[in-house]
Amino acid sequence: MCNQYLGKLTDYSGFFSKFVSTFSTKHMSKKILSALIALSFGASALAQGPTTTQGIITDPDGAAWKVTQEIQTKARRTTSQGVPGATLDYTQEVMSGDWAIPLVHSYMTRYPDPRKAYWAEYSYVHGYVMDAILRLYLSSGEKSYLDYVKTYIDHFVDADGTYHGARLNSLDNIMTGSVISRLYGITREGKYASAARHIMEAVDSYPASDGQFWHSTRYADMWIDGVFMGQMFLLRYAQYIGDKEKCLDIACRNIIAAANHLQRADGLMYHAWSARDPYPSWADPKTGLASQVWSEGLGWYALIIVELLEALPSNHPQRAQVEEIYRKLAGGLLATQDGRTGGWFMVVDRGEFPLNFIDPSGTAMFLYSIQKGLDLGLLPRKKYQDSPKKAYDCLASFIQVNGNGLLDILGGCDGVGVQDGFLDYLVIPKITNAKETVGGAIWAALLKEGKI
Repeated sequence: MCNQYLGKLTDYSGFFSKFVSTFSTKHMSKKILSALIALSFGASALAQGPTTTQGIITDPDGAAWKVTQEIQTKARRTTSQGVPGATLDYTQEVMSGDWAIPLVHSYMTRYPDPRKAYWAEYSYVHGYVMDAILRLYLSSGEKSYLDYVKTYIDHFVDADGTYHGARLNSLDNIMTGSVISRLYGITREGKYASAARHIMEAVDSYPASDGQFWHSTRYADMWIDGVFMGQMFLLRYAQYIGDKEKCLDIACRNIIAAANHLQRADGLMYHAWSARDPYPSWADPKTGLASQVWSEGLGWYALIIVELLEALPSNHPQRAQVEEIYRKLAGGLLATQDGRTGGWFMVVDRGEFPLNFIDPSGTAMFLYSIQKGLDLGLLPRKKYQDSPKKAYDCLASFIQVNGNGLLDILGGCDGVGVQDGFLDYLVIPKITNAKETVGGAIWAALLKEGKI
């Protein structure tokens, strides 16, 4: 069970203080350090209510940190837990079967007006979830799914096609244009095409370095998460609006540019790179690279590369190169999938560190990517077929039915930017129903269960 790892570092709606002091480790072996941290966090797993525990961890340079874990029940303001009193009639027994549809229904019931779900009324997370709900509509024909998405988007697209969503000054704000594009394909209402074309105008003039879009128009920083945000819009625009050749070429350019800078020999990819002068604090002073392989960031890339390969013609000049990048990535993911839980760690390649933990958001994204790679015939079935099932079982262990009959997802981190170092990723707050975690679980479960 993934939950066996969660006792180390989690009260699901809590947050954790950062390391508080350092000390010499000249006379302390790694074995002793491991024993100390195991004893400390083993005790905290049994504690009830708010507690504070301490442990010791070494970083790659051999320095040791004393880390304080402060467990509190304090919800963050960035994600709402939904309408008070919202109810469904699910019980925990639902988790013994398919749970993708109950998860979607829980989302729709929790957020009857999705504008009130997050820190902003219009965001990439809305687009992430709404894309999955529209795909569920297309496969099921259930009109309530279409109505839910359409009602939300119509708050930001007037009858004449005027767009009123977020400013198009970041890839995050461009992403939800993918839903607008798909709505045009489904409804053929011209207002959605007009709004999508307005977003495309912003893409046409959007800044890039070495072929990869900046995460925001403010700085020449290229985040791996942004590859998903920009390319999701381009793929849906190509599918439903037009300019297919141009959109696919730009998407390939971004996928390849990111891999050229971020992908390592083992297939995994760093969180970001920078072309700024001077570099930001998180960037290596010589290479401009971020230092860690963050699960959810890599997950965004793992999602979009298979979405691109599904859309890319077999004779496209970059097809072979994109496939090679994907297979290399899949190999790295298979090698780092945790053998005990079936999930992936928050910092993907450093699962041996006691403070590291299984991340449900990244796990969901990698599940989706590998399963879709199998479905598209991109991966050898014998080698990869067990991976999505293990990940699906792991993801299910993070889900519980609450007292109101809605499905909650525990243990996810909410809104993570590029961090300065390893430990910074490990002390990101966890909350119930972290926004990206819920979206990822919906994508993954719908695909794994054959609903889309």
